[in-house]
Amino acid sequence: MIGAIAGDVIGSAFEWRNIKSKKFELFSRRSAFTDDTVLTVAVADCILSGNDYATTFREYGQRYPNAGYGAMFAQWLFSENMSPYNSFGNGSAMRVSPVGFALDNLEDVLNEAKKSAEVTHNHPEGIKGAQAIAATILLSRQGADKKDLRSYISNTFGYDLTQTLDVIRPNYRFDETCQGSVPQAIIAFLESTDYEDTIRNAISLGGDSDTIACMAGGIAQAYYKIIPDHIVEPVRGLLEPALIRILDSFQERYMLQTK
Repeated sequence: MIGAIAGDVIGSAFEWRNIKSKKFELFSRRSAFTDDTVLTVAVADCILSGNDYATTFREYGQRYPNAGYGAMFAQWLFSENMSPYNSFGNGSAMRVSPVGFALDNLEDVLNEAKKSAEVTHNHPEGIKGAQAIAATILLSRQGADKKDLRSYISNTFGYDLTQTLDVIRPNYRFDETCQGSVPQAIIAFLESTDYEDTIRNAISLGGDSDTIACMAGGIAQAYYKIIPDHIVEPVRGLLEPALIRILDSFQERYMLQTK
């Protein structure tokens, strides 16, 4: 899941300073982990420990209260009511990558992605977005080629993956819904040549840069397997020890390598 986290960290500098180009420095003084990373690690913690998603999301969110949560999630985070709030925001999809890495059966991945989403994002589109990202990660891990991935995602989830990045980029704007960012993240991966190219594709679209790069980055790790040290090491350097501990435990248990 370091691929998703790295996408978040690299994209963080561009979320409110969109760049419609693939030519940019990967890291700057503005680079930081955001809510995407915090909640991705929370999902990994749940998988490792078997703890409840809603309770764990609250624990992590309150531990990192300034990570940049969406308004509805932030309200849920500090309210007494733990009921889901029918969201179709991309928060469900940005955090789901550990599910695709931990489980080996497609039905199990779809069920667990739904479980991780619906404690907050119980709208059908919120669940679908999480399932699409998790399923693409699983199938990529298992060796599916891009043609088959495109076909599966389009046929199963109804996302239009026919547009190219060059067509999307000029008019694409900030859209934090699953239906307005998950297909774009998948296309950023489908048009890529390696992990770094995936991240550059994702950020070049503009919009919700950290989350699109987070979603695309998780898929790219699963597909390409290799993430360059010049990306992994700076990202790890920006994470707090508690987050690194869960990251390392997860990668060790599920034998995830980046080189």
